[in-house]
Amino acid sequence: MPLLSKVGLVHAQLETIHPFLDGNGRVGRLLITFLLYERQALKRPLLYLSHFFKRNRLEYYDRLQAIRDKGDWEGWLRFFLQGVALVANEATDVARGIVTLREEQRGVIQAKFGRTTADGLRLHEQLFQHPFVSINLVQKLTGKGFSAAGRLVGQMVESGVLREISGRARKRVYLNDRYFSLFDDAPGTLSRSESGTITSST
Repeated sequence: MPLLSKVGLVHAQLETIHPFLDGNGRVGRLLITFLLYERQALKRPLLYLSHFFKRNRLEYYDRLQAIRDKGDWEGWLRFFLQGVALVANEATDVARGIVTLREEQRGVIQAKFGRTTADGLRLHEQLFQHPFVSINLVQKLTGKGFSAAGRLVGQMVESGVLREISGRARKRVYLNDRYFSLFDDAPGTLSRSESGTITSST
């Protein structure tokens, strides 16, 4: 049996058994990713199906209940595999977007920062791990003094790489919001077509 089908069956079985007083859903969703990681189908445990199940909550519960009422394992597996495909494609799109944005912002820094280009590029690399920063954090990330870190942040704001989001006069917080927004775009949900198959819709 294909690995993804096995994992889909395991998830449905655990949710049916419901072995814990609390946390069955969380454990069941984690189990999907951890099993795929343990079987080396994923290099890192990063497949995030929880959001897909939440967006399609009614369909999710209906498909699980149909297993118990009618033995409809095929309907559940079709739904589950469609979800895996949708989430995997979404993750691929986000990864491509990150690479494109990274190169675009690097080009802006190289074109506009002059003598501080090297410092700007070092900070820029850190912004993909720390999209929210303050001048104090920039100090720690770059090893620069407070004034130099402040000037560097100012250049990032002027170049459109960072945006101030706190609205405070002191201890301001800045965000690489174009990077952050790549994770905000929700993909389509699943709907049942007239033929009984499941298709992606927006």
